[in-house]
Amino acid sequence: MKVLKSFFTVWILLWSAVATLILAVPIIVAGLLSRTGNLAFSLSKLWAYTMLGVSFVRTEIKNKEKIQPGTSYIIISNHQSLYDIIALVTTLGIQYRWFIKREVLKIPLFGYGLYASRNIFIDRSNTAKAIESINKGIDRLPRGVSIMVFAEGTRSPDGQIQEFKKGGFVTAVRRNIPILPVTVNGSRRVLPKKSLAVTPGKIQVVIGDPIDTGGYTADNVQALIDRTRAVIIANFDPGYTGNE
Repeated sequence: MKVLKSFFTVWILLWSAVATLILAVPIIVAGLLSRTGNLAFSLSKLWAYTMLGVSFVRTEIKNKEKIQPGTSYIIISNHQSLYDIIALVTTLGIQYRWFIKREVLKIPLFGYGLYASRNIFIDRSNTAKAIESINKGIDRLPRGVSIMVFAEGTRSPDGQIQEFKKGGFVTAVRRNIPILPVTVNGSRRVLPKKSLAVTPGKIQVVIGDPIDTGGYTADNVQALIDRTRAVIIANFDPGYTGNE
């Protein structure tokens, strides 16, 4: 069994490298030629679909009808696994960009592909620069494009939903952008934190009711955080296997 798992891990890593090398140039070119980054984002889905296929991982989405096409959201999701990214890219069906730590730019090809797709890179070591980069990044986004935020800040170490950081919520309040709560189930079973061993399975994405941020201010942003986190927890199923 150990040999089989090791072979499968090498298989996944090999395909990840191949897909990145093949798609990096088209994504970068698409990003440079497009003012919106939409084509580059769409091309990135090919990478995600490839990884799902070679990993024998399936996805499903519930309550997709709650997403209003053409509406910009701050999408708030829990974060269990690297496969959260793949599941979200392939199921939501809308254009969005990420808040990404600036260090990711240093990753060869991958980092520049993300930059070309108009993602928003943040210098977390400097609050003033972080706010400035967020504002500039949002200003250059095309109409109807959303922003994805993993509010826990990093993948959960134990599978439980951790406390949420304020960043995405403060942006939502300042810009009067509605929150879209999203819960990911089953991804930790596929690939837990600090592991390279992928287990074939199913990942579920559950959409909660959008939350209007018009009634919130900097003074009561914690209430918005608590409300959003409660919705995500209500849809969270830590025992999800996809077999039901």
